Amino acid sequence: MLNNKLEIVLFHPLIPQNTGNIGRLCVNTNVRLNLIKPLGFSLEEKYIRRSGLDYWQHLELKVHECWNDFLSMTDRSSLFFFSTKTDRFFWDCPYTSDNNNTPAYLIFGSESSGLSKEIYEEYSDRLYTIPMFGAHSRSYNLSNSVSTVLFEGLRKQHYQLI
Repeated sequence: MLNNKLEIVLFHPLIPQNTGNIGRLCVNTNVRLNLIKPLGFSLEEKYIRRSGLDYWQHLELKVHECWNDFLSMTDRSSLFFFSTKTDRFFWDCPYTSDNNNTPAYLIFGSESSGLSKEIYEEYSDRLYTIPMFGAHSRSYNLSNSVSTVLFEGLRKQHYQLI
């Protein structure tokens, strides 16, 4: 049964192994994965299949042609962005939409450039980060970040395992 309270969104993902790992995570947590084109790979590539293993066939996947196509099916209150470009921590994210019929969309940028400048400007009040303490920190691996954020969202929503 699909968890209809949370969805993962990858904005212009570049690395198929990350997307495959995230797809596997989504299958195991009953969460839909949304991909915003352009993608840095083909969904037919062996790298997706290898990292997603035999889970990929069970993935609830929605591919959007562009950011505006995705926006046309959502409302602003359901969008939460995760980035290194803020000082608001991911555990402070509400992980819920103002509209109970709409899932909370947890949105992550591409591995090399993050989100677009326009998204950073328009949604600056909806940005959250995972803290980094290392002297040489720039960012975490995308699939690790998605996992960290998703499990915090599930915890906040008192996810039932059975």
